[in-house]
Amino acid sequence: MTDQPSPAAAPVSVSFLGLGVMGGAMARHLGEAGHNLTIYNRTPARAEGWQAANPNISVRVASSPAEAADGADVVITCVGNDDDLADVVLSPNGAFSTLRRGALFIDHTTVSARIARQIAVEGRDKELLCVDAPVTGGQSGAEAGKLAVMCGGSLKAVEAARPILAAYAKRVVHVGKSGAGQTTKMANQMCIAANLAGLSEAIRFAQAAHLDLDKVFEAISGGAAQSWQMDNRFHTMARDEFDFGLAVDWMRKDLGLAMDEARNIGASVPVTALVDQFYVDIQAMGHGREDTSALIRRLPRRKAGK
Repeated sequence: MTDQPSPAAAPVSVSFLGLGVMGGAMARHLGEAGHNLTIYNRTPARAEGWQAANPNISVRVASSPAEAADGADVVITCVGNDDDLADVVLSPNGAFSTLRRGALFIDHTTVSARIARQIAVEGRDKELLCVDAPVTGGQSGAEAGKLAVMCGGSLKAVEAARPILAAYAKRVVHVGKSGAGQTTKMANQMCIAANLAGLSEAIRFAQAAHLDLDKVFEAISGGAAQSWQMDNRFHTMARDEFDFGLAVDWMRKDLGLAMDEARNIGASVPVTALVDQFYVDIQAMGHGREDTSALIRRLPRRKAGK
């Protein structure tokens, strides 16, 4: 099965719930693609701000998830955590209380595999097509419409989702049954965390050795050490700039999900557990809202002349 999104869908009624950094950008792409868009955010001011910032997009602002889902062909969520997702989807005033039979539900939140499977079971009675579809690519990928999406669910559900996802995804991969999208995202976050730990040490090592960091980057970024993190964070980490993408606080949430799932399935993840503790140190230093590359703050710079 191709990992590319299908051609853009003909306009349908899409309701987007959750207008944070990622969700707001995805909703914008859906509106620009011509879909009949309804938005909802638990903080009404954010929905109003989104509407004001996108005056060229015709949009309906709903006052509840149930109102947003009523009459929709597609409901998409991108909220904070398991409890947030359960509230906007499964509560008495949640989206599933009004979503029509046979509609498509896509969740982009990074949550536990357990709740993804629960939502799929709850949707089965209404013949809903449910896809757990966490994303990677960060804020820049969302803004550019070039996210990668890892999808769990039935083949029918994922194929129905592809034309919708085409508005903001460059790659869509069906990784397995319901919940598999979330476990794949956990693996993704584990890789990022371990990568950043090694990159942090390498940068501080090169600085202590009085190496020209531009030359170091040129020498190692084209070989086996190359990674997205190196390409995009090497120089900003060296300059102590940490205002990019996923915050440390959110990475700790994601690593917690990964370690919980590892315990459930009997997998050993010692490096993930170690780097998670490194991030605890970053939070204790007061940098929990900085992006994940702030991990380098644990390692002191070598003072000039030493």
